[in-house]
Amino acid sequence: MKRIVITGGAGFIGSSLAIAIRKHFASANVTVFDNLLRHGSELNLKRLEKYSIEYVHGDVRSPNDLNMLGDFDFMLECSAEPSVLSGYVNGPREVFDINLGGLINCAELCREKQAGILFLSTSRVYPVNHLEKCQYAGELNRFILLHEQSIPGVSENGISEDFPLNGHRSYYGASKLSGEIILEEYRHQGMPVIINRCGVVAGPWQFGRVDQGIATFWLASHILERPLKYIGFGGQGKQVRDILHIDDLTKLVMMQLDKPEKYGQSVFNVGGGGPNSVSLKELTMLCSDIVGKQTQITPDHKPRPEDIPIYISDCKKISGLSGWQPEKSVSDIINDTNNWIRNNPNVLDYL
Repeated sequence: MKRIVITGGAGFIGSSLAIAIRKHFASANVTVFDNLLRHGSELNLKRLEKYSIEYVHGDVRSPNDLNMLGDFDFMLECSAEPSVLSGYVNGPREVFDINLGGLINCAELCREKQAGILFLSTSRVYPVNHLEKCQYAGELNRFILLHEQSIPGVSENGISEDFPLNGHRSYYGASKLSGEIILEEYRHQGMPVIINRCGVVAGPWQFGRVDQGIATFWLASHILERPLKYIGFGGQGKQVRDILHIDDLTKLVMMQLDKPEKYGQSVFNVGGGGPNSVSLKELTMLCSDIVGKQTQITPDHKPRPEDIPIYISDCKKISGLSGWQPEKSVSDIINDTNNWIRNNPNVLDYL
């Protein structure tokens, strides 16, 4: 790899991948491309500068902006409007323009440059109407998936890539699945394409908010003693997600960039898996223990649009191909994020 560009490169995942690439490919030139619209993303520019990573200001919705990037060998497409709630108030135009229109612009640029592309998709491509039908039970602090399931692609280990894709999923999820489908056509024409369906990713330098980056948002709310809500599903906080430490994601992506041809024939779930799953109630207890504070939590029985009771990534496909498995636990994620906030108290203004 001589030159790698990262769209959305000043964001949480993009900036972390940029630094990891500079450490892994010592001779590679890395350029990040970002419009800095995400609150807090400008703070990452100084981090990137320390690693001699070039920054180009631009927007993936503008082909003219993307043309400023020049020649490159591989693109990591990390730009996105990442909230599952996007489009429900003001309409879906913006989320489609960024997530789908922007991806098409990026794919066309890669085609022109004869470069490869790694696309960060999402577990939100899996339809809500099928996820709601998964068989689960309630334990004291969480929901659990049952062994017996009537839907293909789901087990007590989570949701696999064989899960049905017909149905509604949110504007965000639809934009990402549409991007996957389009990239399959570029792949068929010979472009190197890697697609990772990421679940919840968390860790230091994530500027979380209530609709995206929930682990950081939950932790910051405990530090600031900001009130929280358990929304939907009985208002008990038993809904479950798996969480992946950003360091574990970067390790996998480095493996994929080492041998892109090995990972260029399929789509992969990339998440924390069952061992790194946590309910909101369990996350509350963990944050309280680490911070040494409690915060007021109010039950709200009305669910938000497209909320689901439980999602866990079944990552056996990528693990079987690569040997990769998450190494850092949910406790590690919260501890590392807490230490980052403590060492950089100014970031609390962004959380």
